[in-house]
Amino acid sequence: MNLKLKYRKASESDLDFLLNLRMKTMNEHYANSSLPTDRESTLQRVLYQFEKANIILFNNEPIGLLKIDRSKDKIEVLQLQVDPSQQGKGLGKMILKEIIAEALSSQKPVVLSVLKTNKAQNLYSSLGFVTIDKNEHSYIMECQQ
Repeated sequence: MNLKLKYRKASESDLDFLLNLRMKTMNEHYANSSLPTDRESTLQRVLYQFEKANIILFNNEPIGLLKIDRSKDKIEVLQLQVDPSQQGKGLGKMILKEIIAEALSSQKPVVLSVLKTNKAQNLYSSLGFVTIDKNEHSYIMECQQ
């Protein structure tokens, strides 16, 4: 399977897409965690560190969001969302493998947090992420490769 993904910086014109994507991919997990799912709360999550947001393009169509923070001592995946219509094709796994390879070559750890109710933690575990901390709603995971 030869999947070609591209990325472009998110802009204000992407807000409707990102808000809709976030609601489709995350509201169930937020509801299951007893966290707010209203439009304003969802928009605040979309806008969080928006300068680090990249639209994931597949066949030049927007299919997701990758928000990533590359600091001098680590790479943090802030948000990764793939449209449900594109899930199950290995896209999230491919994106994470690229990030892990970048981290290995730059000798930095990759960290992320995942809601305890989100089954994406199974994907992260399969790629070598282990829980290093937790809070009321989330696991903090780091890749141990």
